[in-house]
Amino acid sequence: MLNQTEIERLEAEAVNSAKVRQPLYAPRKKIFPKRAVGRFRSFKWLVMIITLGIYYLTPWIRWDRGPYAPDQAVLVDLANRRFYLFFIEIWPQEFFYVAGLLVMAGIGLFLITSTVGRAWCGYTCPQTVWVDLFLVVERAIEGDRNARIKLDTAPWSLDKVLKRVLKHSIWLVIGVATGGAWIFYFADAPTLFVDLFTGQAAPVAYMTVAVLTATTYVFGGMMREQVCTYMCPWPRIQAAMLDENSLTVTYNDWRGEPRSRHAKKALAAGATVGDCVDCNACVAVCPMGIDIRDGQQLECITCALCIDACDAVMDKLGRERGLISYATLSDYNANMALATAGGTQAIDPARVRRDGGRLSDKVTEFHWQKIFRPRTFVYFAAFSLAGLVMLYSLLTRDRLEVNVLHDRNPQFVMLSDGAIRNGYTVKLLNMVPEPRIITLSLEGLPGATMHAVGVDLPEGRSLDVALDPDRLKELRIFVRQPADYVEEQDNRFTFVVEDKASSENAAYRAKFMTPEDGRR
Repeated sequence: MLNQTEIERLEAEAVNSAKVRQPLYAPRKKIFPKRAVGRFRSFKWLVMIITLGIYYLTPWIRWDRGPYAPDQAVLVDLANRRFYLFFIEIWPQEFFYVAGLLVMAGIGLFLITSTVGRAWCGYTCPQTVWVDLFLVVERAIEGDRNARIKLDTAPWSLDKVLKRVLKHSIWLVIGVATGGAWIFYFADAPTLFVDLFTGQAAPVAYMTVAVLTATTYVFGGMMREQVCTYMCPWPRIQAAMLDENSLTVTYNDWRGEPRSRHAKKALAAGATVGDCVDCNACVAVCPMGIDIRDGQQLECITCALCIDACDAVMDKLGRERGLISYATLSDYNANMALATAGGTQAIDPARVRRDGGRLSDKVTEFHWQKIFRPRTFVYFAAFSLAGLVMLYSLLTRDRLEVNVLHDRNPQFVMLSDGAIRNGYTVKLLNMVPEPRIITLSLEGLPGATMHAVGVDLPEGRSLDVALDPDRLKELRIFVRQPADYVEEQDNRFTFVVEDKASSENAAYRAKFMTPEDGRR
């Protein structure tokens, strides 16, 4: 006979075995967003065309930099370690400009999010743009929402196979075009295009196209909203950027609740109903598959397609637009307080119209002046300051540099006539895409002269040196000081380079070593 402890143990095991084990990650539920029509959808079409056009066409834009530099407007020339952006040329040591652009992008993202929510996610994020493009293909082949749902649940047939093969083939073509466009930013686009199709391109080019094709196809066609929900960190960060005066897509439940599919019957019976007729149009068009009426959610990308869908329904019913709208938390709270004042559960739009007024006359509306608050001023000031600093630095930067390395062993040589000679490696950098004749001269070190090893130039205190365009030239320089001047205490001097044609110059402070320095 079992004792009480054993009975409790067996009961606990039975309960545990009966429990359904929950998976760590919920399986993906397919989303079939319906095609929306309205001002926000039109704006998304415009953004998609512009962003895709910029991405695919930019490598083909030409920019004349003369015969000594590439004529591609935007080029990341890894072989020669250059970054070309129209009239701007960035060298490796100037990579801080790229870092500055990233800082500006981050501040700009904070500024946009604090004012209009996740507008970046809803309109210009590459994931959003490519998903929109893939959905265009899907709708064109399989039809709109209901047709796609029907096709997905239907048994496999020749028609279904043909549609799926055609859809996925076009998706793969888009992926190949995406990867192909990316590699065109790293080499001359027309030349690389020919090399790709003739099998003469570098293996890394084909591997890059393959990887980007796969990621575009998987992220844009297969995973879609899961990338935004599970892979992107911004949904979890953007909450810190929002405050009560940030615009977000909002369901105004102070106006829509209680919702009813039979509003006329409810009104006739004396009940108070909201404007929401529970048609689920907002849910049907959502690319994330959420119900905006449930409140703010991490998955919402603020694409505003639910606003278009809801406004279309309100137009058909002859009711005021804006049941779903861009709103701030402060306005929402004010309207909620107004709606519930006196025990009223909702503002009755029918009553408002009977009284001769508009619904918007009875509620708090958003005013654009609200976005101009201390936080946005701080973001805008930081963004502008970073941009102005970078612009000033670009306009005033030197395109001629000199660097000098003193010989380590021996540090000096005493010649037969008592003169002292020091050896230096002088590096002259011409950072413009055209040849130059520069003058290398000595300042200080009285009586000293120099000559360049292996270069047919006369010895003296200055040398005229030819520099190739966009190249570094290295010279082996011997500086000689006569014995009569060796006793001088100040042995520091300056190498000065000057382009007399452009009046651009650079200098490097060096030291001339003597036996006295060796004894010290």
